[in-house]
Amino acid sequence: MTTSSSAPGPEVPAERDLEVSILNALPHPVIMLDPEGRVCSANDAAQNFFQSSAAVLGRHSLRHFVPFGSPLLQLVEQVRERGSSVNEYRVDVGTPRNGGERVVDIYAAPASDRAGHVVIMLQERTMADKMDKQLTHRGAARSVTGLAAMLAHEIKNPLSGIRGAAQLLEQSADDQDRALTQLITDEADRIVKLVDRMEVFSDERPIEREPVNIHAVLEHVKRLALSGFARDIRIVEEYDPSLPPVYANRDQLVQVFLNLVKNAAEALTDTPDAEIALTTAFRPGVRLSVPGTRERVSLPLEFCVRDNGPGVPEEIQTHMFDPFVTTKTNGTGLGLALVAKIVGDHGGVIECESQPRRTTFRLLLPAYVDKIAD
Repeated sequence: MTTSSSAPGPEVPAERDLEVSILNALPHPVIMLDPEGRVCSANDAAQNFFQSSAAVLGRHSLRHFVPFGSPLLQLVEQVRERGSSVNEYRVDVGTPRNGGERVVDIYAAPASDRAGHVVIMLQERTMADKMDKQLTHRGAARSVTGLAAMLAHEIKNPLSGIRGAAQLLEQSADDQDRALTQLITDEADRIVKLVDRMEVFSDERPIEREPVNIHAVLEHVKRLALSGFARDIRIVEEYDPSLPPVYANRDQLVQVFLNLVKNAAEALTDTPDAEIALTTAFRPGVRLSVPGTRERVSLPLEFCVRDNGPGVPEEIQTHMFDPFVTTKTNGTGLGLALVAKIVGDHGGVIECESQPRRTTFRLLLPAYVDKIAD
């Protein structure tokens, strides 16, 4: 911070408040270390990252919050020795205190107006890694495409004949046998519905997209949920009202969020204070490479569905968007695979972070850009 006098003077409260507001608006953890290595300042993202308040962070040196011998500590010393900024990529700073493995890119620089102080910004690598997973999800969805086309021909046609034969038998059957023919008919219909759901994966037609108000979509999904499967669950909204429209197909977005909210509601069956949160936010800086081209698509719109249920079992977290993966007794395992396909078709990314009492499905999608002809 600069002052109008060469001698140190008291900080101007308005300037201090502005600095704090700017730092807290950043999505990345930012901390400042004093010459003794103590954390003398931390923005909101840093407090969340280290799972400690600013007061707790201020009582300890950085060594207390990172692994023993962490490269981060060496970087701080390099910054002090060189008097210039230093970057390091893919460094694990995770400890049991901050939730285990936390791989980050580190940006460290000397504070220009405070001798011996170092400013550090951490950028988690999870987004880049999860983008790679998104490509895997798309590949898994494509693997279902050929299966769906085969099933439509090889199963639906014979089922139609089986169902017709059962209906003919029903006309001359007694009450006991009629129950069996009805069972055949019902099971044939159930298999047809399953195949119909899988056929969605083989639909390669271009998506009809337009500017969509995401808050109108979420409000529609909320009304549907509260009138049915989530009538006993509290649904809260944390919206950024200044968001631009998302470039998407409205009906498909409704399908995506309805699926995610329904999954959240089913996970909250035995939770006494069941709550689902719908959030929207603007996250600039996230860009995804388009396979086969040099184009990079910006994905600044972040939409989340969060619940306070028991969480997703760890053994399926890495495969939860693959077809036929489910924890439900009567589930087909196609719901999240379809969600991943729709999001991927929109050029977006979906990810899941889960632990007990906090499971978050996060979507990153492109904003609508009005292309004005020259």
